Amino acid sequence: MMMKQKVLTTILIAILQSVCIWADDVKPSISPIGTFHSPDSVVEATVFSGSAPIEAHFEARPTNAEGWTAYYEWRFQMEGDTSPYLIRYEETTDYTFTQAGAHRIVCYARFTKDDETIEFMEDYWSENSPLTVTVSESRLDFPNAFSPNGDHINDVFKAKEGWQSLVEFHAYIFNRWGQLLYEWTDPADGWDGTFNGHDVKAGVYFLLVKAKGADGLKYNIKRDVNLLRGYNEERGRTN
Repeated sequence: MMMKQKVLTTILIAILQSVCIWADDVKPSISPIGTFHSPDSVVEATVFSGSAPIEAHFEARPTNAEGWTAYYEWRFQMEGDTSPYLIRYEETTDYTFTQAGAHRIVCYARFTKDDETIEFMEDYWSENSPLTVTVSESRLDFPNAFSPNGDHINDVFKAKEGWQSLVEFHAYIFNRWGQLLYEWTDPADGWDGTFNGHDVKAGVYFLLVKAKGADGLKYNIKRDVNLLRGYNEERGRTN
């Protein structure tokens, strides 16, 4: 019986020693990730494409770093550039992308404990893919007519579907005498054909739009807007 206990004790000691050795061999690591908020979606990924503005939250996600002193350095760089346009020194960081093009993001990290140092710097990123954010070029166009007759088809005058990557936007509607009837600053919104809560008459109105795209393109749109109060979209005629 005593012999069995000695054998079991020896085995247990060996297991504990192996666990301690394994624990000492575990080193810190990182697995950077981004969470992206765009006008169309919320996505967690390492590669993302969308329309500006894109709000992003980045995390270094260190593992096995307990007991180590950590250093982080986020580098944001445009594709083709030789130096970053932004550097942040934190484990997590937020940034809003408004410039069109491909952005490359890497997280340098260094962990130190006693005389030991573990690094994830240039050599690491030369062999691993950076996080990538691609901001699309801007697009904006408007129709020249709408029919606010309550049939839920073309009832609101607004930007055509497909607008994207606008960092500035302001639209105005005037009547023929130059009176301002409506204005809006969100390209997803529009004019319902009313003024002070009352329907305006069918006729020609004037649109002015001043906007700026993430690619630097400036929009200065001026055009007539035909309000077709009695037009039926399904039948294609005016009552």
